[in-house]
Amino acid sequence: MPQAEIKALTKIMATATIEKLYYSIGEVAELFSVNTSLIRFWEREIPALQPRKNARGNRVFSKDDIEVFRKIHHLIKNEGYTVEGAKNALNKAKRSSEHDILLSHLKSIRKELTAIRDSLKG
Repeated sequence: MPQAEIKALTKIMATATIEKLYYSIGEVAELFSVNTSLIRFWEREIPALQPRKNARGNRVFSKDDIEVFRKIHHLIKNEGYTVEGAKNALNKAKRSSEHDILLSHLKSIRKELTAIRDSLKG
């Protein structure tokens, strides 16, 4: 491989951002400009926020955990919700989402049953 190509490839690899599977509590705190103690508090108070812990017992946040934290942060800091209000809003959104999924499954089952009924008639 020519030297110019090696340099170009090295430059691309150096500037490419590698997305991590998990982020530390410190990284999440820095991302949202909050203290780690606030994250731990919300974790205790809001069941929707339950990051995993690694073998050393440190919290590790997946992209989904960070998205839940983002929603909580938005509700409390931007929308003015209390912690209890944010917890209720997240529970309501989860129930609504589960309801929509169930409704979708039931509609597809009805469609299949209607097709079976029609094929038996004809």
